[in-house]
Amino acid sequence: MIYELRTYTTPAGMAPKLAKLSGEIGRPVRGDNYGKLEGYWLTEIGPLNQVMHLWSYDDLNDRQAKRAALGQNERWRDEFLPQAGPLILRQDIRLMDPVRPLAPPTSSGNVYEYRHYRCKTGKAGAFAKNLNDGMAARERHSPCAGLWISIASQPNEVSHLWVYESLNHRAEARAAASADPDWKAVLAKNGPLLEEMSSLVMIPTASSPMQ
Repeated sequence: MIYELRTYTTPAGMAPKLAKLSGEIGRPVRGDNYGKLEGYWLTEIGPLNQVMHLWSYDDLNDRQAKRAALGQNERWRDEFLPQAGPLILRQDIRLMDPVRPLAPPTSSGNVYEYRHYRCKTGKAGAFAKNLNDGMAARERHSPCAGLWISIASQPNEVSHLWVYESLNHRAEARAAASADPDWKAVLAKNGPLLEEMSSLVMIPTASSPMQ
């Protein structure tokens, strides 16, 4: 299994329009026949005017075949792309190997935080292992929906997706985790492996499987 996280940057204020178009036209056209949609979000804190969508495929060959087939879908080509294209300023993708199985929440009304860490060269595997080994301590405070090592286009990167009931819950959970001695031990091991940390907070759209 591999995952693809696609980030589309739109003109100011146009991200909700793109998300609505994706839900009303894009989803009915492609369903899960061209890759399985795992989540679709609008960014709330961090880089703005972005939509982010997470897809899963069996492997890289499966992704290539399904994206080629999608390009031949007439409704996708003629109905969706002509309307979506003018709303997209930039497209970025991450191809990612899972370190642990994806764990979507069963609840709805959640807030999501996507954190991506650039590690020192060659240290992403060790960083991800330390994080996964210590995950029980961190999940005392909030659940982790996914943990990945990037294949492309960001080498030496580990990313993870967190689920919170609200922004207030996020603040409370992160404060509690920071005071947890078991989690502090994980942070102490991983700190020397890091070069850079980034984070953004996302809100699921109406068509997102993760709510």
